[in-house]
Amino acid sequence: MPSFDVVSELNFQEVDNALHAAVKEITTRYDFKGSKATMKREEGKVTLLAEDEYKLGQMLDLLTARLVKRGIDLKALELGKVEAAAGGMERQVCQLKVGLDTETAKRMVKFLKDAKHKVQASIQGDQLRVSGKSRDELQTVIAALRGEDFGLPLQFSNFRD
Repeated sequence: MPSFDVVSELNFQEVDNALHAAVKEITTRYDFKGSKATMKREEGKVTLLAEDEYKLGQMLDLLTARLVKRGIDLKALELGKVEAAAGGMERQVCQLKVGLDTETAKRMVKFLKDAKHKVQASIQGDQLRVSGKSRDELQTVIAALRGEDFGLPLQFSNFRD
């Protein structure tokens, strides 16, 4: 019985490369001259720190441009609120979404059942296993899932025939 897995993964090496390229550009830009603006990635999040909201916006634009250039889908970036930090600085924390949460996986299963696809979907941790009788049916399911927006970048892996 053919099957495949629906996952949401990030290449953290590419995220780091995009982050380093953005930091390098910030250090050379004229409008950031003498600024204490910093960007760093910690466990599953990117923290932006600058003097004001305008500079935070510029840093976020640089980061998103570099992420897109590196092939990272921006759906994986969840922007946090701008909050005050120590020393009159502003901070924005952006979460990096990895893996399917159970709520999203349940929405996907409901979507497949409502669309009357002849497949079985089961939630396995942070991924969704879809199996069906024919390869053609699985390919139509992949196309349907790509067409729907679940708020996460989706990859389809482990296709077994």
